[in-house]
Amino acid sequence: MENDQGVCVDLYVPRKCSATGRLITAKDHASVQINVGDVNSKGVLNGKFHTYALCGFLRSQGEADDSLNRLATQDGYLKK
Repeated sequence: MENDQGVCVDLYVPRKCSATGRLITAKDHASVQINVGDVNSKGVLNGKFHTYALCGFLRSQGEADDSLNRLATQDGYLKK
């Protein structure tokens, strides 16, 4: 919910799994959020990053590593 100035005033904003699109609830204690940083040609972090959120269901099925590799390849972090 937003106020009159357009600022988000919700106390809790749920996340979605980057791989499956499932809603990550507040009780999903097995979920993780991973930030992958962008680096320049010298390997120095430039302050930008991409965030991946993986739900606990995906991790319990053993598919988190494959999903993270697929997402990172789509975003150009890994080569095919």
